[in-house]
Formats: sequence, structure tokens, C-alpha cells
Amino acid sequence: MPSRRTFLAASTATLGLTAGAATAAGSAQAVSAVTVPDTADGSGARLPNFVVVLADDLGYGELGAYGQKLITTPRLDRLATEGLRFTDAYSTAAVCAPSRCSLLTGLHTGHATVRANPSSGGQGSLTATDTTFAQVLRARGYRTAVVGKWGFGPEAAGQDSHPAARGFEEFHGYIDHTHAHEYYPEYLWHNAVKEPIPANAGGAKAVYAPDLLAQRALEFIDAHAAEPFLLLLTPNVPHAPSDIPDTTAYADRSWTAANKGHAAQVSYFDSLVGKVVDRLRSLGLEQDTVVLVTSDNGPHEEGGVNPDLFDANGPLRGYKRNLYEGGVRVPLIAWGPGRVRQGTSDRPTPLTDVLPTLAELGGAPAPTDVDGLSAAPLLAGSPDSARHGHLYWFRDELGVTSRADAQDNKRATWLAEAVRRENWKAVRFAPERDHNLPDDKWQVELYDLAADPGETRNVLDKNPSKAAELVALMRSSWRDTFARTPFGARLTLPRLAVPGQAFTVTATLDNGSARPWTTASLGLRAPAGWTVVSTSPTTAQELAVGARLTASWQVTPPADAAPATPWKLTAEGSALTAAGPVRYAAAGTVPTPPPAPTRDSYLSDLTWISAANGWGPVERDASNGKNAAGDGPLISFGGTTYPKGLGVHAPSDIAYHLGGAAVRFTSLVGIDDFSARQSTLGATRAKVYGDDRLILTTPTLTAATGPVPVDVDVRGVRVLRLVVEDANNRTSFDHTSWALARVTVS
Repeated sequence: MPSRRTFLAASTATLGLTAGAATAAGSAQAVSAVTVPDTADGSGARLPNFVVVLADDLGYGELGAYGQKLITTPRLDRLATEGLRFTDAYSTAAVCAPSRCSLLTGLHTGHATVRANPSSGGQGSLTATDTTFAQVLRARGYRTAVVGKWGFGPEAAGQDSHPAARGFEEFHGYIDHTHAHEYYPEYLWHNAVKEPIPANAGGAKAVYAPDLLAQRALEFIDAHAAEPFLLLLTPNVPHAPSDIPDTTAYADRSWTAANKGHAAQVSYFDSLVGKVVDRLRSLGLEQDTVVLVTSDNGPHEEGGVNPDLFDANGPLRGYKRNLYEGGVRVPLIAWGPGRVRQGTSDRPTPLTDVLPTLAELGGAPAPTDVDGLSAAPLLAGSPDSARHGHLYWFRDELGVTSRADAQDNKRATWLAEAVRRENWKAVRFAPERDHNLPDDKWQVELYDLAADPGETRNVLDKNPSKAAELVALMRSSWRDTFARTPFGARLTLPRLAVPGQAFTVTATLDNGSARPWTTASLGLRAPAGWTVVSTSPTTAQELAVGARLTASWQVTPPADAAPATPWKLTAEGSALTAAGPVRYAAAGTVPTPPPAPTRDSYLSDLTWISAANGWGPVERDASNGKNAAGDGPLISFGGTTYPKGLGVHAPSDIAYHLGGAAVRFTSLVGIDDFSARQSTLGATRAKVYGDDRLILTTPTLTAATGPVPVDVDVRGVRVLRLVVEDANNRTSFDHTSWALARVTVS
């Protein structure tokens, strides 16, 4: 089994070999080798392993260690006794997707990419600018895996929101959060492949998915016991439905089947964590591992579950979907004999702190623009961990459940946000779904958590200046678009790789951390048979804080490269940091083009080059020209139906290869009748590019404006791009369609 040292040495050697191959082909600069220290962190101590376990909808009061009386959780209760139990830990959202995004990236919901569940019309994908704690630790040689519910679409491989693109070498489980509602699925994902579960075909309930996830998690620990690893374990229990094979532990209770199933799911989660801890102990890893156990939001009430039966939110007000404490305060237990002190902490600790905490413990540079603060000193027993000036939450949710709606006084579908500063908590609601609504239009509530942790008394009238102070913090915590400080490696590729023709590839290595790096280098790996020649220096003696190393190469695919094929290129940047060497990889694909159209064609009959946020004929598993004529969804504008449609969601970008063969592109584009029936709030703008030259921009498209005709000259254009952008700083309900999208060849 390879050690961490040999892994990093091999990585450095790979960079050197890449440069050597390029030099042999032409004029590339050699990549400097990084010397790996003899000890894991340069001081003789082994870097710790990390296991982060995230429950799905586990309430603050659903563990014995947090006051639960009806559901048994002995393994977690023991961990809480042996480790550090947080009384004031917080998810950063009251629903799944935004909470998980913040956990991974260290950004609260005023800055994060994903700020709402996709089912509520929000952005449901991570992007290339999102740096996760897996990427941070991977750079230090950690082996990384996520097992369970990922929760970010699209449900496809080879895209920026896939776990593999966000730093996880191994992935087993569900990509999409809707798929994760199935406890007996017909398939699970393994990395880029759907692995069928034949025994569950046709709705059979033979194989319980959490059992498979537990097995995969233990196998990952076994495989990497000799090297530092990060395991993110995200089972879908106890999310609704209350589906579980065995409820015998609660068979004698006079509860509904849903409540028995829910209790059994919580106990299952407890035993799952126990299995992980037992495996760590059996491998002798307990002294070298830090385990964090928490939840993504407050308790749910779906599927007939009664959270009040279990006092699932403890002494707190609210449930999943509420920004009151019961919706966002979650259990958090840190355990690691010899590495985590025993006791209790009342430090307000949001899950944004996980990224900087793991980075500090793992000796890895971290982005400086995250909202989280490291709690590593606190885990080690120091009282000196930095404390947040305030905590912030945002909610944009269309889902409604009765108890949550009652707690919100029938405002569960209103925009809402909250701030905690010291022991003061403000929550406010917007009667219109517009974050830019003036402050005097919001309904504000103020609570003193020290005297009233259950948020039963609104003390706004007695403390107007305090409420105004917290509202100002809400405003300052929100950015319509949060521009990230570049961090790690990035790769820029052209849209096409024409066989036999050279093209330019550019890569960057950005020091977005708080300390300088030295001995920086960049290398490029291309497919076998491709020629790579560097056209710029590829090394830098030092990268100051905020500095960037940029390198470029001339790359030529062989003349016989297969058409309509995606080809992978990888940039690898390395450097020395104060804690040791780091290596960042950025991979991308560039396709060889499909044949250019030879006759007048609808775009739904052509093979696209790339597609982001499109469906209908651009789905990989659907038509894309593979179905008979007439494929593509039917699109209706103003009651008139058109065939051959392209459905997209802002922001979207679909590219087609014309190869200079077409002369005109025509279409109708707008927010279609189906989308308009969902909401009138959508507003987009469509653009047409020819070879990255903007050739058309529509006026703002809304349900009221109807579609606009598109008729543009595309003579000489090799790549046609259809882009739809958000036009009102919200992505909800921005479904837009291109009808009769057609190119004329002659």
C-alpha cells in the first residue's frame, strides 16, 4: 500500500515527466521537482485522518446526548462523552442543498453558490469557482471520498458539480438530492458510472441503500489506513420517507408506522457511526483520526413523521425550513482520542468552520475569502479559537410543511434571513420574493437567546436600535454575486480541438491563501499521441499572497484523432508551503468536432459540442439527434405550439459545430407557456455567439413580453453558442426555450 510520501513524490515525478515530454517535442521549460519532507507535517507528527458524518434532517434534540428520551443513540452518546459536544452549532441553511454547499465551501448563504434547493427554483449546482475542503486536503496528499448523498445536480458525470470535479477521488451514492429520497434505488453512482442494483428493479425492496453506503465507507477506510484520508459520509437517514427494513426495536410502541420508521432510522444512523468508529479502532487509527458528526438542518415532518412526539428540536423553536433555532441549530460532536478534548463548548459554531478547521489540522493552505473560522485550537483544548462577529442565514424556499408554516406565522414561502450576534437573534421576512426590497417592507423579529433560547418573546419594540444593527448586518452579509479570490489551479481550454491543428492551452496557479508559497510550477498532461510545447515559463521561485503563476502551451492533436470525442487534459500546479508541499490539479475536456451540417437542419437533429443547464435534445441520455425526426420538446408561446425545441435554464450555454458551413440561424426564444404558468417572476436575456463573437442580444425576456424572433448571419462561423442569462439577479423560474432553432446551409 503506498504511503503519503510516495504518493506525493509520484505526483511530483508526474509533473517532471510531463515537462520532459514537452521538451522532447519542442521547447517546454522543465518543471522543478518538489522535495517532500521526511515527516507528514514537517515536525514528526502524522497528519490526522478525517471522517465527517452528515445526517439528513436530524434534529437538535434527536440524540440522547442532546436530551432525546424515546430514541436510543448509545454510540453517539458515548462519542459525545468521550469527545467535544457543541451546544451552539449551526447549519447555514434550513434545507439541504444550500446547507451542504456551505459545509463544503466555507461560505454562508449570503455568499455561497447554492442558496436554495433546486426544487424551489434555485441554483442547484456547484461551479468551477467552488473550492471544497476535499480540494484543500487533496492538495496535501489526502485520499478523499464522499459516500452517500451528494445533493447537487445535474445527475451526470464530467461536469463541474460532480464530486470528482470538486476534489473527491472516490464517490459512491446519489448525485441528485431527489434520487436520494429512494432508499431502495435501482442504481447508485460509483464515480462517473451508474451501477445498477438489479435486486431493486421494478420497485422491489431487496437491497437497502444505506447498507451499501456503510460497506463502501468501511472499504475506503480499509484501503487507505496507511495514509491520511478524508471520508465525507452522508447517509440519507433520517430523511423522509421513514423507510427501513427493521423497526423491531420500536415494535412495542403505540406509534404510527412512520414514527417507528423514523426512530429506527435515527438509531440506524447511530449504529452506522458506531461501525465507523469500531473500524477505526480495529485498524489502530483512533489516535490518528478526527471524527465530526452533525446534520444538515433541523428535523423534518414529512411522510407522516411527528417531530413533536420525539421533541426533535429540543427546547428550540422551529423545524426544517424555519430560520428559528430549531431549523438551523444542529448537533455537532467532535471525537478523536488524543486530538480532541473532552467536554462541552457553547461557542457559536457554523458548519462553514469545517473547511478552515480541517485545513489547519491537515496542514493545508485554505482560501482566505471563506466565511468560516478555524476551530482547530478549540478542539485541541485552547480557549483561544476565533469567534464570529455574527452568523448569517438566508432562505428562499417554496416547500411548505404545516408545522414549519405555523412557526413562521404562515410565511414559510416568504424570503427570509436571520442574523445572530452574541446572544441576539433577528429574523425577518419579505412579503415579496425580492431580496432588494427596502428594509421597511420586511417584517422583523428580535430575540434574546440568553434569556429566551426558545424564541418565544419578540423584543423588537424594546430594542429597536439592536434590531436595526442586526438588519444592517443582514444587508452587509448578502452579495448578489460573490466574486471569489482565485485559489489553486485553473485550466482554460478552447471549445474545439481540430485534428492536426495546434491550439493554445493556458493554466494558472493562484496563491489565494494567507502565506507565501515557494518553488511553484505548472505542468500539462495531454492524451497519448498529442504534442505539447510550452510557450511560456512554467515555474516561479515564489508566489506571494494573492500572486499568480500563468503558463501556456501549444497543443496539437494527431490528424487521425477520432471526431466527436471529448479529450481530457490536466494542469497540475505544485508549490512548497510552510506546512509542506501542495499539488493542485485542474482537469478539463476539449472535444474534437462532430461533422459540420451538410444540409438545412434543426439544432435538435445535430450533435452538440457542449451543454450547460439544458434539457430536451441536449440531454446526454435523451435524444441529441438520436431520435427520429420531430424530436425535441414541444414549445408553446402564447398558446401556439412549435416542435423542435431546446429547453434551458439561466444561466445556460449550448454550443454546436457549424464548421463554417451554415449561412443563417433562426429561432424564437422566450419564457414559454409552461414556465409562465409556474411563475411570472422569470426574467432572462438570450445571446447568440459565433466563434465567441457576440452577434445578437435580445431584450429582457419575461412571460409578459412573449418570445422574440432570432435571425442572424452565421457565415464562416465554426462554433455557434446559444446563451441564456439571468436578467433580474435571481435564477428562480428562469426557464427559457428556443423554438424552431434552425440553421440554413444554403
